[in-house]
Amino acid sequence: MAAEDKKQPIVIKRVVKKSGHHGGAWKIAFADFAIAMMAFFLLLWILGMTDDRQKAAISEYFQNPSAAMGISPTPPYPTEGDGASPSIIDFEGAIDMDRAEETAREQDEARLESLMEVLEEALDKSQALEPFKDQLLLDITPEGLRIQIVDRENRPMFDLGSDSLRDYSQAILAELGSIINEVPNRVTITGHTDARPFPRTNYTNWELSADRANAARRALVTGGMESDKVGRVTGLASTVLFNKDDPADPINRRISIIVMNKEAEDAMLESTAVEYEGGEASPL
Repeated sequence: MAAEDKKQPIVIKRVVKKSGHHGGAWKIAFADFAIAMMAFFLLLWILGMTDDRQKAAISEYFQNPSAAMGISPTPPYPTEGDGASPSIIDFEGAIDMDRAEETAREQDEARLESLMEVLEEALDKSQALEPFKDQLLLDITPEGLRIQIVDRENRPMFDLGSDSLRDYSQAILAELGSIINEVPNRVTITGHTDARPFPRTNYTNWELSADRANAARRALVTGGMESDKVGRVTGLASTVLFNKDDPADPINRRISIIVMNKEAEDAMLESTAVEYEGGEASPL
C-alpha cells in the first residue's frame, strides 16, 4: 500500500486557444472582391472592343429586352428559338460581335445588289435613261456599287472644257438621284478627264474634274438625293484612266458615283478623322 500511496495522480490540461477575429471569413470577402474586380475589368474590355452601333444595340436590349416592343436604333439582328431576347448576348454573357458584324455585311451587300437590279431595270424602262444605256456602267467593287457615266464620241456629258451639264446629262443624274436616295448608304462622287492638256491658263484638268464632280453632285441633289448622303467629292484629272491604252479616248471623261458599303464608309470617316486630327494647322 505504501508504494501505491506514493504514486501521484497524472492531470492532463487541454488548453483551448480562441482565435477571436482572426478566422477565415476575410478570405471569402477577398475572393468576392477579386471576382467583382475581374468582372469590372472584363466589362471595361468589352466596352472598349465595341463600336457605337453595338453599344446602342446593347443599351436597347437592357432597356427593352422584348423583341416585340420598341425599335432598335441599329439594324435588326438574328434571334434564336422562339424567345424574345435577341442573340446579341449568348448564354455565357459574351457579346456575339462577329456574328452581328457578319449579318450587317450581308444586309449591306444584299441592299447594294438590289439597288443595282433596280438601276438595271430603270435603264430598260426609263425613257430618260434608255438612250444612254451604253454610257452608264454598273459594277460591284470592294467599296460598294459603282455607277460610271462616261462620255461617248459626239455625246459628251458636259459642254467642251466646261462644268456645264448637257440637258440629257441633267436628266440622267436626276433619275439616278431619286433611285440612290432609296438606300441609306452614303456616296462619293469623282470626276475624271482624259489626258489632253487643258488650254486655259491657271485652270487645269484638276480643276475641271473637281468642278464637274460638284456639278454632278448638284444634279443628284436636284433629282431628289439628300445632300447629307454625299461623303466626298473629288477630282482626279487623268490620273485614273478608263482606257489606259488611249489616254485621249473620250471614255476617260467620266463621273464615277460609288454607293458605299459600311466598311468603305467607316474607312472614309476614319481617314478624314486622322487627316484633321491634331486641331488647327499652324500658320506658315
